Amino acid sequence: MKVILLENVRKVGSIGDIIDVKRGFARNFLIAQKKALFASKENIKEVDKIKSELSKKDHEKKNMAKDIDNKLQNKEFVIKKLVTENKELYGSVKPTEISKLLNNFEGIDINPSMIQPTKEIKSLGTFSVNLNLHSEVQTLIKIKVESQEETQ
Repeated sequence: MKVILLENVRKVGSIGDIIDVKRGFARNFLIAQKKALFASKENIKEVDKIKSELSKKDHEKKNMAKDIDNKLQNKEFVIKKLVTENKELYGSVKPTEISKLLNNFEGIDINPSMIQPTKEIKSLGTFSVNLNLHSEVQTLIKIKVESQEETQ
């Protein structure tokens, strides 16, 4: 299915590119997230007209992502979780928890889909987490998982 990109998408293309992608990817992600339009003649003309405006918006998003990157550079965040006797977590630390943590401590609202732990966080210790803030801006933060003392 041919679509026109309305913003830069990492590993896919940049603004105004007409690309051929699988139908499910186009419908469920690109078009649903308003990152692309179906490539009809009318839409191609429309995108050509507003290409500079889209580039300006993308540049603003990139600058915001760089600001967030500067705030989070080399920071470590602590999450307290209940653990078993052999120091394993009940469950794991999910991107939604990391997103809430960043929002509470730094006031930064990051979509959980932008958060990618380098490996699953299922035990105590320090873990690296990648944040995809923009198609051209990624940053790395540390998540330290500590034991939460049970109060009885």
